[in-house]
Amino acid sequence: MLRGIPDCLSPELLKVIAEMGHGDTLVIGDAFYPHASSARHSMLVRADGVRATELLDAILQFFPLDMSVEKPFLIMDKQECDKDIPTPIWDEYIAIAEKHDPRGKDCVGFIERFDFYKAAEKAYAVLATGEKALYGCVIIQKGTK
Repeated sequence: MLRGIPDCLSPELLKVIAEMGHGDTLVIGDAFYPHASSARHSMLVRADGVRATELLDAILQFFPLDMSVEKPFLIMDKQECDKDIPTPIWDEYIAIAEKHDPRGKDCVGFIERFDFYKAAEKAYAVLATGEKALYGCVIIQKGTK
C-alpha cells in the first residue's frame, strides 16, 4: 500500500500517467464519450463509476500541465444544437485548473466536439470515467514541472 495516493487512482492509471512524457495528452471522457473507439490507436484505462472531476483533481496532483503551450487543458465545447444545455461541470474544471496550475483559468481552452475527437486520436491514453455531466470531456497535456 502506498500513502498519499487518492483512492480513485488505480495502479493502472498511475502507471499510465508515470509513463507519459512531455507533450503527451490524456483524454478524460465522460460516461457518454466513445472511449473504446477513441482509444483504438492508444490505450484505454477504465475508471467506471468515478466522476471525472475527482479523477482530474487527483491526477493533477502528480501531472504537471505543459507550460510550453498556451492551453494545455482543453474542454469539449458545446455544439450549436446544444447551446442551451447547462454545463456546470465547466466551472468545476476551471476551479481544478486554478488549484493546480499557476496560470489558473488562463491555461483552460475550449475545443469543438469533432476537433476534440480528432485531437483525441493522438492521445497517449483515454480514461473512461463515470461522469454523467454533459460535455464533461477534457484533454490535458503533460508538462515537465
